[in-house]
Amino acid sequence: MGIIAEICGRRSVREYTAAPVEEEKLVRVLEAGRLAPTARNQQDWRILVTTGALKDKLVEAASPHQPFLLQAPVILAACALNPSYVMRCGQPAYPIDLAIVLDHMSLQAVREGLGTCWIGSFAESQAKLVLGVPSAARIAALMSLGYPARLPEARPRKPGDELFRRGGW
Repeated sequence: MGIIAEICGRRSVREYTAAPVEEEKLVRVLEAGRLAPTARNQQDWRILVTTGALKDKLVEAASPHQPFLLQAPVILAACALNPSYVMRCGQPAYPIDLAIVLDHMSLQAVREGLGTCWIGSFAESQAKLVLGVPSAARIAALMSLGYPARLPEARPRKPGDELFRRGGW
């Protein structure tokens, strides 16, 4: 299975080739997201797949300060259908659910030879207008998808003994 290879190979790609993403690869990336766990297994989300002129309009309206997004052949918009649901622990479910969905998709993208970049810097109201997202829904994140023109170097990570504790704080 070897998922660690995909985890180690994932990068935030900000340079894409002009090559389109083949439909069969896109379907596998989307399927990886579909299989992600969610709070109460409600699957209260939608991924909007944008390409072409709609994708360009989305970038220009909602994230014009990130022109590299225009290079990516696909932009995915991660939408929450029930943003008011709060889990018993007090956390809203949708940011966690959609993070898991996008993470599954980004790892499958690596397996497919594709790159992604999570985008949190965008104007949600403008994105909702362009994509026709209902007012009650939220767009939690955007994610670019395409063939990397260049893979950036891995960013440093803290050592495990700084991050993990057994038994308590």
